[in-house]
Amino acid sequence: MPVDHPRFRAAAIQAAPAFLDLDAGIDKTIALIAEAAGNGAALVAFPETWLPGYPWFIWLDSPAWGMAFVQRYHDNSLAYGTPEADRLAAAAREHGVTVVLGLSERSGGSLYIAQWIIGPDGQTIARRRKLKPTHVERTVFGEGDGSDLTVYPTALGRLGGLCCWEHLQPLSKYAMYAQDEQVHVAAWPSFSLYRGGAYALGAEVNNAASQIYAVEGSCFVVAPCATVSPEMVEQLCTDDTKRALLLPGGGYARIYAPDGQLLHEPLLPEDAEGIVYADLDLGLISLAKAAADPAGHYARPDVTRLLLNKTPGDRVVPFSTPGVELGPRVGPASDAPAESRAESPRAESVLAVSVN
Repeated sequence: MPVDHPRFRAAAIQAAPAFLDLDAGIDKTIALIAEAAGNGAALVAFPETWLPGYPWFIWLDSPAWGMAFVQRYHDNSLAYGTPEADRLAAAAREHGVTVVLGLSERSGGSLYIAQWIIGPDGQTIARRRKLKPTHVERTVFGEGDGSDLTVYPTALGRLGGLCCWEHLQPLSKYAMYAQDEQVHVAAWPSFSLYRGGAYALGAEVNNAASQIYAVEGSCFVVAPCATVSPEMVEQLCTDDTKRALLLPGGGYARIYAPDGQLLHEPLLPEDAEGIVYADLDLGLISLAKAAADPAGHYARPDVTRLLLNKTPGDRVVPFSTPGVELGPRVGPASDAPAESRAESPRAESVLAVSVN
């Protein structure tokens, strides 16, 4: 009996966030989900830290100067299990689409660069965190763990995601390839920082990273990318130096095929807001992997292998000695929403594997 390969339309968002305004950001997110669904999309992917926008202030001046934004950024980051999060899940359910949402996740007193994968029924498929915040991002965000390098079976195929320069981490990429990833969401924040002064931060290099991921992994890559709005520049750039460091625009959303081919016309100019679409046929993956399957027939496990530790990085792990009964749990773990610890992929059993 022939295999029935999923075929569907994917959408990548290219737009400016409602910067530092969670409620307005949720309104804009829901509107974009509705627009994409109305145009036939089954998968809608949002940029890195779309809610409440990327914290560009950390790149523009000293940490002391950036402290003026810290509390507002924290308060407008999204916490799971809240009415705000419920609105987003309801939007995915209402429109029957899978959503991969980039966000600053607020958990207790810490923030994490995160991706929330919501199924078309509004249920959580995964909540992952960026393993290692990049450079000055480490002044704002905490780290993920090995459980965040996971590919999830869905009706749209085996779905995974990474954020920004996670796509420059060869071992993290290989961990995803080895799990037979078919559709990958590469979330990016905007490519308009330090233009002319840091080539590695620009669109050419980072779109190449998304494209190479598609070829290396023999998978489709949906790469949403935010823009920097004039209002954000006005809010963040308080002098000529800052205005030279962060420019408006930077939107370069892309969708690539498993052979690296760009599947749509780019949305131009770079400050344009909108959605790019592509029709994906997962049957094409076998053609790409016939030439080079990096974790299959094209690998040499007798020479190189990857150790992947998927132990969740929980800070507190309650346990009891035999014969001693524990009292009620206290602290954040007991206060978490029912779905977040019992059903979240972050609460998976300990797994340490050698991926061939």
